[in-house]
Amino acid sequence: MMVSPAYLQALQQVFGTRLQTAVPLKRHTAARLGGMADVMITASSSAELAETAERLWQLGIPFIILGSGSNVLVSDAGVRQVVVLNHARKVLFDQQSQPPTVWVESGANFGVVARRAATLGLAGLEWASDIPGTVGGAIYGNAGAHGADIAGNLLMAEILHLNLVQGAERHDILHEEWTVDRFEYAYRSSLLKRQPGQAMVLAALLKLEYSTPELVKSKMDEYKRLRQISQPTGASLGSIFKNPPGDFAGRLIEAAGLKGMKIGKVEVSSKHANFFINQDSATASDYAALIKLAQQKVQEKFGVTLELEIEMLGDWSGY
Repeated sequence: MMVSPAYLQALQQVFGTRLQTAVPLKRHTAARLGGMADVMITASSSAELAETAERLWQLGIPFIILGSGSNVLVSDAGVRQVVVLNHARKVLFDQQSQPPTVWVESGANFGVVARRAATLGLAGLEWASDIPGTVGGAIYGNAGAHGADIAGNLLMAEILHLNLVQGAERHDILHEEWTVDRFEYAYRSSLLKRQPGQAMVLAALLKLEYSTPELVKSKMDEYKRLRQISQPTGASLGSIFKNPPGDFAGRLIEAAGLKGMKIGKVEVSSKHANFFINQDSATASDYAALIKLAQQKVQEKFGVTLELEIEMLGDWSGY
């Protein structure tokens, strides 16, 4: 849906200088890919994030939330929906609570939060120290690494969501605190991810453990070493596909003969086939074509349908 001139004028009156038009999304995605956002609104706090979502829902204007721009592939044709840029990044550690906790707004970089915890001698987030995405994105997609995931740390999250009023043609907007069970977590999935556009994470409370800076940093260094051994360097979107039950996406792609395969300026990594490397000037369409090829070859050879771990955002109608 393209924002009409009338709606755009209304949005400019509401959001003022927080609203920009024709914004290159390359500036806001980790892979430096993607076309223009017709409209972008920046939220610098969880309160601004909530206010922005409420206004857009009330106006009936579709929108997407963009944090660090990792694990997303934005179309070269850009995004017609409003893009809400989440810069809500406040972080508060509580070392006196039992267990110790950190309250963090959803736009905060998860890896940075984990490394800050380490300097305080607080353990539990070592697995997340190299995750480039936001806390909100991690909660939305049940991010994980090294045998751990966000479901193991989450105590509570502040959620804003639409609630259909029974028997009525309208929705209420609810601001609630959800415990971890409300997210119905599965592997790289959650209730929020399975129902896109219906809810958003504003902030979260994560549990930690008492330790020492030396022990926590030592564990982080070990995880970093393992990652360097197993994963390629270079510009990528991270893992492209979810691992199918009982197998690994990278193994299947390699066994299908696609290691080193190139389309345009994107290459299937010769180190780990579930990583597609941007060789310099790749386009989102290059990525999409290589994704389709990998899915096709794996399906033909093994009868396995590879599901995306990344999300494809924007206008893909012409592809």
